[in-house]
Amino acid sequence: MSYQQYDNTPYKESNAAYAESSTGFLPPRGPVAPQKRGLSPWIKFGVPIFIVVAVGAVVGGVLGSRKSSTSGTGNGTTAGGAAGNNGNGNGNGGRPATGTGAGSGNNLAIATATDLLAAGRFAVTTNTQYMVPVYPTSVTNSALFAAPTIAANAATWPNDPFTPANPNPLEVRPDRPRLIAPTYKWDALANLIQSDPYLQGWNETIFGNATAYRSSPMIVYNMDGESGILDNAREFKMRIKAYGYAYRVSRNTEWADRAYAEIEHVTAPGFGPDDDTKWNPGHFLDTAEYAAAFGIAYDWFHDVFTDDQKAYIRQSLVQYALGHGRDVYENGATFGWWRTGINGNWNCVCNGGLTIASLAILGEDDSGLAETLLRLTVDNAKENCARAVTEDGSWMESPNYWYFGTTGHAEMTSALLTATGSDYGMLDINPNYWRTGTFHMYVYGPTSLFDFGDHGPNKFSTTANCMFLIGDRTNHPEFILHQREQHDAAEPWSMFWYNPAATGAFWSGLALDNFFDAPAVQWASMRSSWTDPNALYVAIKAGLNQDHQTHNDLDVGDFVLDALGTRWAGELGSGNYLNSDFFLSQDQDAGRWRYYRKHTAGQNTIMINRANQNVESAPTVQHGSSGTVQGDSTDISIPSDSTAFWTTDMTSAYFEATSVRRGIRLLNARRQVLLQDEVDAQADFQWRMHTNATVTVTGTTAQLELDGETMSVSLLDAPAGAEFSVLPAERQGLEPAPNNPDQENPGVSVLAISVPAGSHTLRVLFNPQWPGMAAGDFVTPPNVPLADWGLRSHD
Repeated sequence: MSYQQYDNTPYKESNAAYAESSTGFLPPRGPVAPQKRGLSPWIKFGVPIFIVVAVGAVVGGVLGSRKSSTSGTGNGTTAGGAAGNNGNGNGNGGRPATGTGAGSGNNLAIATATDLLAAGRFAVTTNTQYMVPVYPTSVTNSALFAAPTIAANAATWPNDPFTPANPNPLEVRPDRPRLIAPTYKWDALANLIQSDPYLQGWNETIFGNATAYRSSPMIVYNMDGESGILDNAREFKMRIKAYGYAYRVSRNTEWADRAYAEIEHVTAPGFGPDDDTKWNPGHFLDTAEYAAAFGIAYDWFHDVFTDDQKAYIRQSLVQYALGHGRDVYENGATFGWWRTGINGNWNCVCNGGLTIASLAILGEDDSGLAETLLRLTVDNAKENCARAVTEDGSWMESPNYWYFGTTGHAEMTSALLTATGSDYGMLDINPNYWRTGTFHMYVYGPTSLFDFGDHGPNKFSTTANCMFLIGDRTNHPEFILHQREQHDAAEPWSMFWYNPAATGAFWSGLALDNFFDAPAVQWASMRSSWTDPNALYVAIKAGLNQDHQTHNDLDVGDFVLDALGTRWAGELGSGNYLNSDFFLSQDQDAGRWRYYRKHTAGQNTIMINRANQNVESAPTVQHGSSGTVQGDSTDISIPSDSTAFWTTDMTSAYFEATSVRRGIRLLNARRQVLLQDEVDAQADFQWRMHTNATVTVTGTTAQLELDGETMSVSLLDAPAGAEFSVLPAERQGLEPAPNNPDQENPGVSVLAISVPAGSHTLRVLFNPQWPGMAAGDFVTPPNVPLADWGLRSHD
């Protein structure tokens, strides 16, 4: 599979009953083969989805043990106060870390295990077009939907009996398993599953997925050009995790047999080169993911694998992974470039894989490589991987590369914690690392991510379940409560990182707006609801065009827009990673910027003289918010004066302009959006927005039709001769041409405004055609210069 086919790889859940045993731990009978959705042309979607369906799944049905779509209604009264004290939503996480302050004006109500089981899961489904949760409407319950907190009296994990006074990466717990889920967690799991609807549903799904993997053919080796065998490695890791979980829960040794068969398969002659490069160390991500999977297998099947089998796994790890890891650290191997100055997913994944493998075999490793590497990987990850989060929580690479990096970081952190009793600062050496949970929550709109930059390759075993670990370890229950509703929550790590004592609703008291001002990214997230799939959502960015591990686009001013359950302005996503010069350079004349999807022409922003933006951009931003928060209900009533705005001076991103400023704001109780540009340019320029909608243009108005909904777009006070046009999403003669053909963008068009050189103001008003909203209910905002924008400037 080529890496331009980007894959979220969620774990598909089902509503199948626990028919196999009273506990539901045994795998369901009869395999169901994995199903795959094909490539989608929809930029609102961004990536196609790989879905593994558990046996008994009803596609589109209610997930897990949810009893009905309205469970939980009428079981309590509305909480009298909003949680926390957000103030202006300025990037400080949306609420205090403790999540206190909600309830009926007195003590915080706590939901019991009985309450949770009776109500079921908050989301009625995630099997939607965009794989996002759908919540019941008008749901309010003072216990279930209070502010996020970790309930002191709730069922949760027991304390770890392994508490070394002086933790050391070279001194591991005496019992097995030692990685991610020690024995005390396995022992507690059965009771926790019985009292938590999320754990119940995930457990069922993992068994269903394991059954599907077991019925599938062995992984086929595929060297995808210079990008390696990363798909193979991550798919293998995904399978090993599921088999390991199924074995330890059911104690059925058939899962161990299948796991070992897969282990032999990926080390056998004919699977790649028959030498020590079998796991492709030249693209070290591949090696690291295999190393992590082998480490998990060695540890989780340690009591059932024979001595010869364990010796074979150790030998394979030393030959195909750990020896190359030593070459990275001690011999300066060129494929170890990720070791120095790389604060992104490469450092996290590579160090994580080496660490997990080394911890797994430590004490039984005759080569000494495990000890050697553990003296090196932990400190290196603390100085690089942990620095990938900016001071306000944004991930340096892109919202999708967040998944790869944070998963690698979380796996390494969790393995160190469970095996040795400490994370050695992985979670706090960067004091703002916890904020990346806030970043992830706000970068998600009602349909999908604000997906700027590259998407990355197939995710397979990569999920957002680091939110469970980060939320629990840093006392941010809103992260836990948010992630437990998502489509990718059902996988083995979630069973042990999730704290079932987290209670409340993630949205209760959470600010609708947040602004991320760190110079590297600089972006804003504004919405009308956290739980309404039809909500208005606007996200927009400025930031640096360089220093994102060559995963950025030339996209200062880029934005996305959701409303009425669809994405109207969206991202094109990654280009073809196998194209020549795609990652070679981020200089102004780099080949990467010639490809349409990376060129400024391929973004929802201003393009001047048909040219790319300046890679040395250094924009500045300003913003404001009315501080509106959502309460304990899924149904939010927006005050008439609720608003938010964000402006940027992005002049530094252009070569032929004296001034370029952009601003966006929510109007009319967050039902309309105004996008305003003030441009003084020495050359012609163009306003561009990519959309999947069918567009009908009449001069200064455009009608967009998509998914049975309508968006009206108006150019207010248009400069002389300026009007809308519809263009294809392609180069149209942009020079210089790339070295390889551009990818096509089927179903995508560009709504554009072409303007001659000079000083001009463009004001574009977006009016989603909300049900029940008459033409007279829309407002036409006054013409206010961006310099004068404030909270009340457009009243």
